[in-house]
Amino acid sequence: MNPKLLELATRHGALKARIDEQRRQLARHVEPLQGALAKGDTVLKGVDWLKHHPAAVGLAVAAAVIARPKRAWRWGRRSFLLWRGWQALKSAVAGGR
Repeated sequence: MNPKLLELATRHGALKARIDEQRRQLARHVEPLQGALAKGDTVLKGVDWLKHHPAAVGLAVAAAVIARPKRAWRWGRRSFLLWRGWQALKSAVAGGR
């Protein structure tokens, strides 16, 4: 076999072994984050469901307003303020880039 090809094959094997070890290390380092990321995925699935079922959201809001109008108004104000804060935070982060 050509010595140059033999050297390339040896180098290729060493690089593949190094890549495999780096992947194993990365998997070990990511393991603690998997629980938090799974919870985030669950929240996103809930948000997607709400986006695809606006009638259910409307019914829930209507029921809350009918059952306890003062409490619904108070929670509506809180939700609005939370939403505005989120929008301000997003624009501040986007503006900082």
